[in-house]
Amino acid sequence: MRQPYLPPPYPPPPDRSAELRRRFAEEARAERPDLPALCLLIGAELDGSLDDAGIDAAQAELDRLAGELPYRPGGPRAWAEAVRRLLGDRHGFHGTPGDYRHLESSLLHEVLRRRRGLPILLSVVWLEVARRAGAPVYGVALPGHFVVGFGPAADRVLADPFEGGRVLTGTDAELLVVGATGAPPDPSMLEPAPPLEVVQRVLNNIRAWAEARPERSDVGLRAVELALLIPSHPARLRYERGQLLVRCGQFVAGAEELEHYAGLIEVVDEAAARRIRQEAGTARARLN
Repeated sequence: MRQPYLPPPYPPPPDRSAELRRRFAEEARAERPDLPALCLLIGAELDGSLDDAGIDAAQAELDRLAGELPYRPGGPRAWAEAVRRLLGDRHGFHGTPGDYRHLESSLLHEVLRRRRGLPILLSVVWLEVARRAGAPVYGVALPGHFVVGFGPAADRVLADPFEGGRVLTGTDAELLVVGATGAPPDPSMLEPAPPLEVVQRVLNNIRAWAEARPERSDVGLRAVELALLIPSHPARLRYERGQLLVRCGQFVAGAEELEHYAGLIEVVDEAAARRIRQEAGTARARLN
């Protein structure tokens, strides 16, 4: 339901939302999930103004940008520099600290429109434009900062779309990891990130944005419910969903979800299950 005292974006109507979730679940279970399609379905679920024509237009924009890249510019560094010149220099895609305050920074269609966004959404643009042009490209989920890799491990080149596609040295990447974790990078951190891992991380960012804004618990709830449609999701999402349902005033549904989660963890953590059942009881009492 639209809440007039809240700023946009506003969610789609229930029938549209159900259709978007069906398509999201189907794509998430595909043999080769389509990353931009999943990101655009997230955008449509959170921003009711994004219709199917808008989704098609966003995909067409990625195609158009890919068509502006030179044909096979060379090795990994040449690819990284070519994409930087196109997206960072010519089209101005980049990020700033202020972008973390805006939900639009996590919505692919808005990132394509504004040329601004969080590291992971800018990386999705880099990935899809470069991939469509034939580049050997993949996402790299460094702790706290998402970047893009070009080429095989032996001559891998990393680029940071948040900084307009700046090519990173080994020291740059190490500093990013040390800044986030306090420890040097493990080689496994540089492995290509599968599409569903990227999508889950996008939803994590949206959940974090909503968590800092209790008045937008509706956004957090939609992000959690999409995350639950991804295969092999964390069981704790059920607990988060229950809490968000209660915050949104859906006390019975929230209590039922909390009780369901308590049943899942009772075997391994009886005390936590008892505490969560108490939360469920408190939620039910708010109906009186």
